[in-house]
Amino acid sequence: LKIFLMPDPAADAISSRAFLRQLLGHLHEIDSQTANRLAKLGLQTVQDAVFYFPRNYEYPAPPTPLNQLRDGVDAAVVGTITEMDLRTTGDGRCIVGALVEAGQDAVRLLFFNQVFWLEKLARGMRVMVSGRPRLSGLRMEFVHPQVTILSEDDELPCGSILPVYGLTEGLKQALMRRLIPPLVRKAAPLIREVLPPSLRQAAGERLQTSALLPIDQALCHLHQPTDDPSLQQARRRFVFQELLVLQLALALQRRRLTTELTAPAMPANNEIDSRIHRRFGFTLTGDQQRVISEVAADMGRQYPMNRLIQGDVGSGKTVIAQYAMLLTVAHGHQAMLMAPTEILARQHHNTLSSALAGSRVRLGLLTGSLPAPQRRQILDRFAAGEVDVLVGTQALLYGQVVPAKLGLVVIDEQHKFGVGQRAMLRRGGLDPHSLVLSATPIPRTLAMTLFGDLDISTLREKPPGRKPVRTYLAVKQWRARWWEFVRQHLSEGRQAYVVTPRVVAAPAAMQNSTTLAIDGEDSAEQVSNAQQVFAELTAGPLQGFRVDLLHGRLPAEAKHEVMQRFAQRRCHVLVCTTVIEVGIDVPNATVMTILGGEHFGLAQLHQLRGRVARGTVGGHVCVFTDRDGDPEENERLQIFAQTSDGFELAEADFRLRGPGDLLGTRQSGLPPMRIADLQRDQTILTVARELAQELIDADPLLEAAEYEQLKKQVLRRYGEVLELGDVA
Repeated sequence: LKIFLMPDPAADAISSRAFLRQLLGHLHEIDSQTANRLAKLGLQTVQDAVFYFPRNYEYPAPPTPLNQLRDGVDAAVVGTITEMDLRTTGDGRCIVGALVEAGQDAVRLLFFNQVFWLEKLARGMRVMVSGRPRLSGLRMEFVHPQVTILSEDDELPCGSILPVYGLTEGLKQALMRRLIPPLVRKAAPLIREVLPPSLRQAAGERLQTSALLPIDQALCHLHQPTDDPSLQQARRRFVFQELLVLQLALALQRRRLTTELTAPAMPANNEIDSRIHRRFGFTLTGDQQRVISEVAADMGRQYPMNRLIQGDVGSGKTVIAQYAMLLTVAHGHQAMLMAPTEILARQHHNTLSSALAGSRVRLGLLTGSLPAPQRRQILDRFAAGEVDVLVGTQALLYGQVVPAKLGLVVIDEQHKFGVGQRAMLRRGGLDPHSLVLSATPIPRTLAMTLFGDLDISTLREKPPGRKPVRTYLAVKQWRARWWEFVRQHLSEGRQAYVVTPRVVAAPAAMQNSTTLAIDGEDSAEQVSNAQQVFAELTAGPLQGFRVDLLHGRLPAEAKHEVMQRFAQRRCHVLVCTTVIEVGIDVPNATVMTILGGEHFGLAQLHQLRGRVARGTVGGHVCVFTDRDGDPEENERLQIFAQTSDGFELAEADFRLRGPGDLLGTRQSGLPPMRIADLQRDQTILTVARELAQELIDADPLLEAAEYEQLKKQVLRRYGEVLELGDVA
């Protein structure tokens, strides 16, 4: 009987997992309408709610009686709204006012140009107001305070830290605070630990702090922190876990490339190396020699090279790619070079054709605009081994491209392609070596996350003879003088670019829109556009010079013809959009005008600047803005004008825009960070990377029992996108 009545651990485990999987709509605390709204946030089960981390926190001061408020001293007050009004000022601004009363006293709230408060607040609402009051006349007032709407049964926070959750229509912060923390307290003890004690201890020692919190404590402190130190401890634990899981996935991918995949070994002996160098016809920089040695060593092994070459504009990355492709052909294998645009693909093809003139290397070009018969012919020749190097666009990604003996894939401007697209190029049989190029230097923390599965080589040294580019920020009043400066350079036989952010003007019907979008989308602003600028320049400041128009909407053949005219100096000025941003190489172009500069990111501006001074003559870039005011007031443009180092600009761009914006679609495929911040958490990222590599070195497939849950999480989150099926 005693044995029969003993609790069954297996049954307890099943019941705990059942509770975590329970639908929120089946809990008696949550009605069906609320459950539907929670579902819009992706919250279906108890476990979903437990791991719905707050996006921020409020630190409200304890409520102060209205008659004890002091001018300029932060405070929080609780009361009821008794009046709401809207006023306008003589200069066109609007002011929303609210009167909050508590007992016999009252305080006024003011919001300038924020009409939405009229919809959020209403008479009779009970609110908590936090901010810095000021004395205006005989009454205290708060300007743009933080306002929390309270239900009648809401307890006052009394100085506690309040979680701030992401919301959707119909859900209020007060409701989320009532629902989620109690669920977390009940569910946290049932959550399986992912990080074993030894790993939590090791991470704490590397971070020079105490051991990381167990998962149940961390969850409770994250959703309902008792003080700031406990909140930071909880956050540190989950940031480390998120970054460790990513770094383990990348380490497994690196290991897979070196142990599971087989590539053709193509060593560079002295004869092949000398033959390739003779093709260059110029002296390589020290950086280029070093990186070529790294690439040659990689390609001499029997597992795939997986290397990223990052270098500033004009540092000579294409030479490295050319060496790798010629080394591949020398060993009887084929190479593919993929570029993000047809213009750049054609330019690569032309450059290789000139460099390989008189050689036995057979080139092919495959782009989306090729007529079907030519396309079929190229594909057939490549499949038959009659094309050694195939240059193309994303058309190379698709199944009809079947190489005879592929040994190398080169991807130019890699940030235009996601991890999934890169993986498509590794197809069956012997896996090709992979070389990816980036003219946009990558901040260190992004390199460790987005490209952690690649070896990285850096080119900083510029080829000898390259002259500097001078960058100017100009106000509208300088335009006449600037166009005279451009005319002078054109008269001396030089060429110029004029770059705009938009192809055409916004339709008149959309002038009242509040949406700003570039490159042909509708906009409420007057944004410089290529067609209008082309018309104005040909009839005005640049009359008498041959001016061409280039943008992404032109047919492929038309774009090719325009670029050919410009490259052959049959055109003096190219009015264009960012279609020339990457890789365009016309050494005689020395002057660039950028209109609407505030609409471009730092990386874009730097890439554009890289199109001038590509020969032995220095360059000039002048940036105008579409908005009134001094462009010196724009921090991004100031940094651009003062800094020519692409690596410094990359770090500044990372600081200004944050990782979310920079990641965007550049590495499509990797799930977004849920709690880690790649700017703030660089130290934790470094520790996570170190420990991940040590774990994989010691236990290559994470087979130890203590890592079972950690391995499952790695595979759930990154197994499919990083092709870790063999690990599973």
